[in-house]
Amino acid sequence: METTDTYLTIAEPSEGLYKDKGSKFIAYAYPVFTEEEIKEILNELKKSHHNARHHCYAWRLGADMERYRANDDGEPSGTAGRPILGQIRSKELTNILIVVVRYFGGTLLGVSGLIKAYGTAAEDALEQAEIIERVVEDLLEVKFEYPAMNDVMTIIKDDNLEQLETQFELSCRIVLAVRQSLSETITEKLSSLEQTKVECIGIR
Repeated sequence: METTDTYLTIAEPSEGLYKDKGSKFIAYAYPVFTEEEIKEILNELKKSHHNARHHCYAWRLGADMERYRANDDGEPSGTAGRPILGQIRSKELTNILIVVVRYFGGTLLGVSGLIKAYGTAAEDALEQAEIIERVVEDLLEVKFEYPAMNDVMTIIKDDNLEQLETQFELSCRIVLAVRQSLSETITEKLSSLEQTKVECIGIR
């Protein structure tokens, strides 16, 4: 897949709902960045919906969209997680988690009924969400000696870079959020200054 430094995701959490033959399917969509975040959300939902029969979900992470998972949580294989993931794919979203909580109504829905229920609930949650384009940013840690301060700050100002952390002493440190497509250029500019070291410490 072609690398890009923008991706589509949702602006904030949203909910959807689907009912069929007494069963209730409540869908929750969340913008997420890490698998740790996903685990925390799943644990919280399982606590708040401890009476529910199933907590099925799908997620996708990264601008390259290569990390994803679908989980049926006890439903027949392929009837829950996959249709939820299908909704994420159809909208070309990433950095997103959708969980569909099912309260069983006593009547079996069959394979096609379940696929429809989980897919429709997930679709409804996405219809309630605001879909936005985000930019992938590298987090650059810049370490420099105090005399280099003016030169470093000039580059930050000229390129309109966002400062996330600052520490100004004899030895200074700044963490910058830099659009990924510009990261190499900015790193080269800053590294060319005397007594200045730049390291990429993460992405967001």
